[in-house]
Amino acid sequence: MKETKARETLASRLGFILLSAGCAIGLGNVWRFPFITGRYGGAAFVLIYILFLIILGLPVMVMELAIGRSSKKNIGLALDTLTPTKKPWHLYGKLAIIGNYTLMMFYTTITGWLLSYFVHMIKGDFVGLDAAGVGAFFGGMLENPVSMGIWMIIAVILGFLPVARGLQSGVEKITKYMMIGLLALMLILAINSLTLEGGSEGLKFYLIPDFAKLGGNFFEAVYAAMGQAFFTLSLGIGSIAIFGSYIDKKHRLTGEAVRIISLDTFVALCSGLIIFPAAFAFGVQPDAGPSLIFITLPNIFNQMAGGRFWGTLFFLFMSFAALSTLIAVFENIISFWIDAKGASRKKATLINAIAISLLSIPCVLGFNVLAGFQPFGPGTGVLDLEDFIVSSTLLPLGSLIFTLYCTYKYGWGWNKFITEADSGEGLRFPSALRVYFQYILPAIILAIFIKGYWDIFVK
Repeated sequence: MKETKARETLASRLGFILLSAGCAIGLGNVWRFPFITGRYGGAAFVLIYILFLIILGLPVMVMELAIGRSSKKNIGLALDTLTPTKKPWHLYGKLAIIGNYTLMMFYTTITGWLLSYFVHMIKGDFVGLDAAGVGAFFGGMLENPVSMGIWMIIAVILGFLPVARGLQSGVEKITKYMMIGLLALMLILAINSLTLEGGSEGLKFYLIPDFAKLGGNFFEAVYAAMGQAFFTLSLGIGSIAIFGSYIDKKHRLTGEAVRIISLDTFVALCSGLIIFPAAFAFGVQPDAGPSLIFITLPNIFNQMAGGRFWGTLFFLFMSFAALSTLIAVFENIISFWIDAKGASRKKATLINAIAISLLSIPCVLGFNVLAGFQPFGPGTGVLDLEDFIVSSTLLPLGSLIFTLYCTYKYGWGWNKFITEADSGEGLRFPSALRVYFQYILPAIILAIFIKGYWDIFVK
């Protein structure tokens, strides 16, 4: 490791906030959030979700940022740097890097789908298709491993190009433009949906809470809100910590985390403003699940005036959301290679672009050649296994480890964590709630972890 080499830093505070938000903003915001909200009664679920963002997501994000900023390292080396003699903690750093690779093994494929749909929308390939036709189009795409593989590789290349250019001139600069473009597209799409005839019912469903709609699903809705608040922020595998390692101590981390989460939540809420009025205007159920983006919405655009134009903008927006996550996670991986292996940025980028393309092939083949592999029963595949490893295992496990590491003396310790979190100006971390952070928060995260396994292996 070349200690004499100056570590790269971000050029601006705005760059840090947009990059961190770009990592958090992804398919969890613009795809999963709307259909889960539709499933659990609309506005009532949104309120529960925001509550758990504050009491669950915010403190874990501050802890992850503090670990990154204090160590000035990626997650693979951060725990070794902060507590060099407490070796058991070090194991998770390497596991977190593996988690970043595993996430990219399926996220690249889904990003490829979105890029593909964006191009097909521009070409007008969905024009004239009915619901069955759009479904057949999606099914045909999944059955073609060559086409899917090409789009996956395009996604990998688009994600790694900014990383190869460097932190400031590549990752920070390009993500800024991408995030500004994403936010602009969201506002345009939301305004269009709000003007649709018949969309007002969707708006009422989304914005006026009615807890009676939860009915007997109240506790299921609470768990779903906890899980969504937790997973949407990409906490637990160091994808947020890396950007903490690139910033100075001018601002307290609680205020920075509030800004990142606010931007992430704004995108999620705007996704609902785009989808719910459109769904109600055209008589489509808003809880359509995973098919919502790739089958239901193209059908809605076909019925909408100027639908080809709006559909193109929508899938461009979706592609930006997915690519912002790819770029952020790729930066975390490349930083590990630079810090731990002493590799140059360009060499690390080339090696990992090839490696992740190869590692992503099983997910591509899981929908066709390897369709017989069903790890969790009929209807499941390679993507479900990889998603389970990340979403139900490493994200909650990592967040639990970060929480214990920051609040107990056997780890980094409460006092060192608070000193780092509260360095600078701005909002202080609520230290008066130490009992909550030390005992209740880990219990909630553990419950999410156990429930994830229960739903897969026991239910």
